[in-house]
Amino acid sequence: MGIRSMLGRITASEEEADREELREFCSGVDATPLDQVVTRAPGRFVGEIRSIRIVPRAGADALEVEFTDGWGAATAVFLGRRKIAGLTPGRRLLVRGVAGLESGRTVMVNPVYELLQ
Repeated sequence: MGIRSMLGRITASEEEADREELREFCSGVDATPLDQVVTRAPGRFVGEIRSIRIVPRAGADALEVEFTDGWGAATAVFLGRRKIAGLTPGRRLLVRGVAGLESGRTVMVNPVYELLQ
């Protein structure tokens, strides 16, 4: 067994352990799993922020926050914002809003959010 394959196994095991820990945390919160989102219906979702980016939308900046619960992923879009204090990668949050599909992604525009942890 080469060093690369051994490193690949260690990394994969660590990623799987992190995903399992995140799934366990999210299961303990009263929220809909992200792989079971019903579009155009109000929902409550929980997850860990994976990435944050600023994207121009309709002539103004929008903050896009991608988060995951270990089963699926979604993006919360905050129109007219470039930054929101406390929203950083690795932070867990609870989001309430109406989900829709945009280019095959689950998206919520201007949801109500609560920082966890």
